Amino acid sequence: MRWGRPPHRFVLFLLVALGMLSGTFCGFVDDPDRGYRLAVIPKGTTHEFWKSIQAGAERAAEELTQEGIPVEIFWKGPLKENDREQQIQVVEGFISQGVDGIVLAPLDDRALVRPVEEARLAGIPAVIIDSGLESDQYVSFVATDNYRGGELAAQRLGQRLEGNGKVLLLRYQEGSASTSKREQGFLERLGADFPDLKVISSDQYSGPTRETAKQAAENLLNRFAGQVDAIFCPNESSTAGMLLALQDRALAGKLLFVGFDETPALTAALEKGDLEALVVQNPDKMGYLGVRTMVRHLQGETVEARIDTGVFLLTRENLQEHRQAGSQVRNPR
Repeated sequence: MRWGRPPHRFVLFLLVALGMLSGTFCGFVDDPDRGYRLAVIPKGTTHEFWKSIQAGAERAAEELTQEGIPVEIFWKGPLKENDREQQIQVVEGFISQGVDGIVLAPLDDRALVRPVEEARLAGIPAVIIDSGLESDQYVSFVATDNYRGGELAAQRLGQRLEGNGKVLLLRYQEGSASTSKREQGFLERLGADFPDLKVISSDQYSGPTRETAKQAAENLLNRFAGQVDAIFCPNESSTAGMLLALQDRALAGKLLFVGFDETPALTAALEKGDLEALVVQNPDKMGYLGVRTMVRHLQGETVEARIDTGVFLLTRENLQEHRQAGSQVRNPR
């Protein structure tokens, strides 16, 4: 019998298995005292959100090492949050290097299924953070209740508009499970609690960067000039791009605008009145618990299938309290 070309998945598994048997592969030495080497792979590497994820992951590794469980973090991800192929290549690269575990924020809930399942076949477990995956082949999902985040935005805008007005939703990008849940929560809560509010646009996407978001926002503001009462954007880059477009048109503070995620620039805009509110996550905690959960699993513990890292609405009313409390939402120590 003549063998045809082996499937890609089998080839990858075979390479990893051979590397592990040989005792060394791509520089990783099979040393029982070396602790754990974990790959932490974000959707992108430029936004403040991902920098907080990284800080949390590194803090967890430092604490675990001090506790006598050496952990080394390898941080790598695509530059832009729409580069599915690059993120897939990063995952496959870490599989071939034989890391002990992968902590992944998949930028596409379907495109990253295959590499995660390949990792499992190679004996490398994955913890998913931030954004969901259309698979059950992972250890745990550590993330915000994104649907609830969208609901919080809808409740704030609906109450401030007293149930009447026209609302615009600028989505993030297709395939992003986290923001899709936020958008869904926003639209469904708005429809259920404020049926007289009219959503005049909900099918436009901002794209992966502040610049693409600004362009999309400009197009929408031109199209619906004079018709918009309120706006919701579901992530950091879409919020930043929309804010720039509103500021350029002297509309910032004149329209009710709820965004998502906390950065110094967005918090300053909230304090000034250019933003009505921000739905805030805890990215540091997400990175921290992603690493902690993976190590617990590697040590044979049973871990929770779903870990909620929290979400709340930041407004001018509670901003000072948030700062004084030393919230763990941004760079806690």
